[in-house]
Amino acid sequence: MDSTAAIKILSTLGHEGRLSVFRLLARRAPQEVRPGEITEATGLKPSTLSAHLTALSEAGLVQSRRNGTSIYYALAADRTQAFTSFLLEDCCRGRPDLCAPNPETKPVTGQKSVLFLCTGNSARSILAEALLRQAGAGRFVTYSAGTRPSGDVNPHVLDLLRRNDHDISGLRSKDLNEMQGEDAPTFDFVFTVCDHAANEDCPAWPGQPISAHWGLPDPAAAKGTEAEIALAFAEAYRTLNTRIEAFAALPIETLDRLSLQSEADQIGMLPSKS
Repeated sequence: MDSTAAIKILSTLGHEGRLSVFRLLARRAPQEVRPGEITEATGLKPSTLSAHLTALSEAGLVQSRRNGTSIYYALAADRTQAFTSFLLEDCCRGRPDLCAPNPETKPVTGQKSVLFLCTGNSARSILAEALLRQAGAGRFVTYSAGTRPSGDVNPHVLDLLRRNDHDISGLRSKDLNEMQGEDAPTFDFVFTVCDHAANEDCPAWPGQPISAHWGLPDPAAAKGTEAEIALAFAEAYRTLNTRIEAFAALPIETLDRLSLQSEADQIGMLPSKS
């Protein structure tokens, strides 16, 4: 990348609204995000968002894809990487590790700590916590929390877990604040399972855990008959179970960080098994 391109990118990002959109897409990378979801997360007017996305696209930081009448936006990862590399290529005499965080590439070993995040911590993240607790067979210490916890675990979730022979002891709706501070666990993995939580500015976790977005529809928002609502919870359970089984089967001790990150991103796109 040359100076002219870098200056254009810096100028584009030197605006609070455009920077907030860029950061949201960076948090959700490599997944695509609908404009309506960006509007909801940032509070921007649709017309303002459209202008920001156009500017980010012209700078090469954002790419779009049309599917029928819908348009999806995603971070242009290669361009973003080229830009950050340009900024740091002369840093500290060519030693970017001296002036920017550079996660270690050694494998993650020993028992792993995993945190599942959503907004209410009443359904999806609770299901994920219970599923990995069982599938991990002692290899993982599993937690869940919410950015705005409901305070109660959804009764449909508890019934579903009981019927599938899961241990539900200790499951409760917890605030994200419990997972921060001096006495909080240090996590190896942090997974968001709802779009709202993934779109929020989250804290910088100590130890730079591997993170990914495993979003799926909220079964607690399902409407209709009891059978239709039960079906929504069962589908959430199946989808998370597919992803948890794939994650638990990874040879974590033999993979470096980059490989683990790639695997975690791919797992977040797995559909449920029929």
